[in-house]
Amino acid sequence: MKQQFLSSLFALRAYFDWLPAQLVSILMLVVLATVAFYASKLVSVIILRIFGHREEAVLRKIILAMRRPVRVMVVLAVLLSALPAASGFTWETTQLLQKLLLFIGILMVGYAAIVAFRIMTEAYLQKITARDHVDDIMIRTHQTQIRVLRRLTEILVGIVTVATALMTFDSVRQYGVSLFASAGAASLIVGLSARGLLTNLLAGVQIAITQPIRMEDLIIINGDWAWVEEITSTYVVLRVWDWRRHIVPISYFLENRFENWTHNSAAIIGVVFLYVDYEAPIETIRGFLAEIIKTCPLWDGKVFDCQVADCDAQTLKIRIIASARNALQSWDLRCDIREKIILRMRAECPEALPRSRFAMVPPRPGEEAWPSADAISPPIDRPPSGSYMGPGSVTPRGGADLS
Repeated sequence: MKQQFLSSLFALRAYFDWLPAQLVSILMLVVLATVAFYASKLVSVIILRIFGHREEAVLRKIILAMRRPVRVMVVLAVLLSALPAASGFTWETTQLLQKLLLFIGILMVGYAAIVAFRIMTEAYLQKITARDHVDDIMIRTHQTQIRVLRRLTEILVGIVTVATALMTFDSVRQYGVSLFASAGAASLIVGLSARGLLTNLLAGVQIAITQPIRMEDLIIINGDWAWVEEITSTYVVLRVWDWRRHIVPISYFLENRFENWTHNSAAIIGVVFLYVDYEAPIETIRGFLAEIIKTCPLWDGKVFDCQVADCDAQTLKIRIIASARNALQSWDLRCDIREKIILRMRAECPEALPRSRFAMVPPRPGEEAWPSADAISPPIDRPPSGSYMGPGSVTPRGGADLS
């Protein structure tokens, strides 16, 4: 078939013998490249019509993404087949064009492989995410593994593609042979100069396998809450709650300790500390908290407890724990508990609020202390029993309803 194609080109070229041979060869190659380009374009349109307009089809996405590299490869294949018929060029020019076309073709093959691999991995991630019964931890695990390994694969394919393309030239091939002859010294130099890069690349592979961090994990680094926004082959992008970004080498997570609040589960137990006076009715406050927690929609209903955890010379320290579905909801839940219990204590048991105590000693024996105790600490104006009707019945200063 190739011989028939070349025979047709030679026969066609014979009609233009009155033109310079080099000009005829250039025009012939330009016409063939144009015909091949539009023919491949027509074929791609027909194939897309066959598969319809379903944008979610993986095969359709691959065809859409690879139309351009495939057209370029078709044009290159036609030009390589037609080069022997371009007799207007010298032998050196023909060899140079052949190597150049082969060089571009190898690069296009590597580029097409990277694009196809990326589309297939994205389609797999979308398929996993679309499942309702799949756990969020499993989704983030797959995202981390695929994204890290995909970048490493793209780097490897890119290096192999460029190296293979450069080997088409004799000068580069001879340089590679001489380089392999001195592989010991070369490997030592490369290892020392690229030690940080190689360390992070290997750390990326280890993180993709062992999973100390995943996409959208909540971690604590340098005292900041941060979400794992992106994991590349050499560094990790962390998004802080105030939209700042930490750029951290990926090897950091293998060499240093850090907190991961969503490693096995996003659920977390929040802690609220409440400081009350020694006169505080502990059982009453515990009852208030039991009522308050049931009105909090962010509580997941699993863990709740209230204990006197510590005390000092002035106050008792009450420790309240409550579980939530994730860290952000836990933060809002703790704020909600703190606001409601303070409001309830102010309304029903103000004697539980912290106070400072000191004793007044009279200046001489038999005399009264001055000033009097009433001037220093007025009696507590305790509301009648049962006057508190719930969070909505108390309106704080300024008219805002804190319930």
